[in-house]
Amino acid sequence: MSAVSLGCGGPKKPAEAPEQVVAGMRDDQSRCEYKGRDDRDVMESSSPASVVANVRRVYGYIGKATERRRILLCREVDTNLDGVKDLLHTYGDNGERLTEQADTNYDGKIDTWITFGRTRPAKLELDKDGDGKAEEVRFYTAGKLARVQRDTNKDDKADIFEIYDAGRLERMGLDVDFDGKVDTWRRDNVYAREQEEKERSEAVNMPTEPAAGQ
Repeated sequence: MSAVSLGCGGPKKPAEAPEQVVAGMRDDQSRCEYKGRDDRDVMESSSPASVVANVRRVYGYIGKATERRRILLCREVDTNLDGVKDLLHTYGDNGERLTEQADTNYDGKIDTWITFGRTRPAKLELDKDGDGKAEEVRFYTAGKLARVQRDTNKDDKADIFEIYDAGRLERMGLDVDFDGKVDTWRRDNVYAREQEEKERSEAVNMPTEPAAGQ
């Protein structure tokens, strides 16, 4: 999708498409394991927006004899067509997605990691300062945000803990002295009132057991 700027001074020159690097001209920083291995098949292809190969699929083999089959192990893409692979997917034996890694700002370093559950993302890790380590980790249950942990002082330990219910923030825990333990919890007062009202309503509408002899 391209953005168009509107303003005074007449029509603007349309944005030029990114320069596309010819495959093989530079190290594409591949993260799929296939080089020097004779038990891997590699397939190169191009996406609709690219005139050169910018998608790589790496296959392996499992099983023996008649049960031997080829499976997709790894898929990586150069999404901005600069000659460097910036998106990586890995897969399990049955084609299920296992992980995803992405360089979202195209600086040559992975800054986003996703671990999948059975069908949906279960954990998302974010490196926001480019040091190669995740400062924020999000956990999901049934596709909804359940917990968030943040490391604000860069000591590789979380010091902010957020708990969510049905994707909505319920309470936040703070480790103010950075000893690895929560010192105080802050609760969403609006959420708490709504929960209390919901519980009272459910209690009022709860059917009662008939009295003996009725």
